[in-house]
Amino acid sequence: MARVKRAVEGPGLVEAAIHMESFRQVREAHRQERVDDYVELISDLIRNDGEARQVDIAQRLGVAQPTVAKMLVRLADAGLVVRRPYRGVFLTEAGHALAEASRARHRVVEDFLLALGVDPDSARRDAEGIEHHVSTPTLEIFARFVADRRASAEHAQAGAPAATAS
Repeated sequence: MARVKRAVEGPGLVEAAIHMESFRQVREAHRQERVDDYVELISDLIRNDGEARQVDIAQRLGVAQPTVAKMLVRLADAGLVVRRPYRGVFLTEAGHALAEASRARHRVVEDFLLALGVDPDSARRDAEGIEHHVSTPTLEIFARFVADRRASAEHAQAGAPAATAS
């Protein structure tokens, strides 16, 4: 197996360019995290209640209504939601797509944590934070790991030898 050179060998700092890029990615993930959380929650509220009201969003996120109002303006400006007077907030097509993508990322991370043996409550809570900070290639590896584990479990239940991933 070929050894991959790490950015840091032993104690010390990584190269400045690598360090800077890592922090840039984290900052961007934090910015996107709030957007994803709001859009996913709005989608869930619409599925459950037929609409998403500002008061319900504030209650579920544990924030004040003015905080929600500011974010809804930002989401509307981004073309992710529309606000209807006396009705609530609804997702645009782009908002629906983002909510589904966010939900899928969450599901992959949660399934991965469960496959590692993390208890369901912790897996759900931890996935809520991790999902925003995992790169697409890492997420794909998580999904393959879960699929391989499921295939092995199904083969074991059927009495067949487990297939190995190559």
